[in-house]
Amino acid sequence: MRYKSVLLFGAPGSGKGTQGKILGSIPGFYHSATGDIFRSLDLQSQMGRTVWEYSSKGLLVPDELTINLWRQYIKGMEMINQFHASSDILVLDGLPRNVKQAALLEDTIEVVKVIHLVADPEKMVERLRRRALKENRIDDASDTVIRRRMEVYDRDTAPILRYYPAEKIERVEATMPMIRVLSEIIKIIAPLKEQHDDEKDPHPSEALVSHA
Repeated sequence: MRYKSVLLFGAPGSGKGTQGKILGSIPGFYHSATGDIFRSLDLQSQMGRTVWEYSSKGLLVPDELTINLWRQYIKGMEMINQFHASSDILVLDGLPRNVKQAALLEDTIEVVKVIHLVADPEKMVERLRRRALKENRIDDASDTVIRRRMEVYDRDTAPILRYYPAEKIERVEATMPMIRVLSEIIKIIAPLKEQHDDEKDPHPSEALVSHA
């Protein structure tokens, strides 16, 4: 069974993490942020050091390493009943990061919608500067790293929008107030959850009658 998934997509600073955390607090949705998984790694471990060598320079972590690490993480969340694969919709933030990763994930996730958070690049750079100061985010600590991340996004990540069918992609203006952005996303994903629940239990009223 492939995991039903919604991709939060956008350049660094577009608000994917903020929106993802909120959506993950809604029953029936599970937020998985690849960046958070990377940052939780022990820097004394070989895996942690390898990831740090790439992210601290604004570079993408190698594809196979990224996908394997994420698969281990999500299976772990299933095993401890934090993520319920049969009923929850995954909200993916930061994965896939390029077309190759999208292809590697084909046998693991079923992408039902891509939410593209669109914003002016300079506004996103300013957001990243503020976040680095507020959250002590070393991976956004310098303009050089921030600009490199933007270049990597344009070169490697943006082409994903051509990988998935156009009808699955929804554009949302990311520079609106946070609550407005959230409202637009909810309008998109609420019908997906209703459809997913109907597919899982197509005749809930009949089931209630049969147990009466």
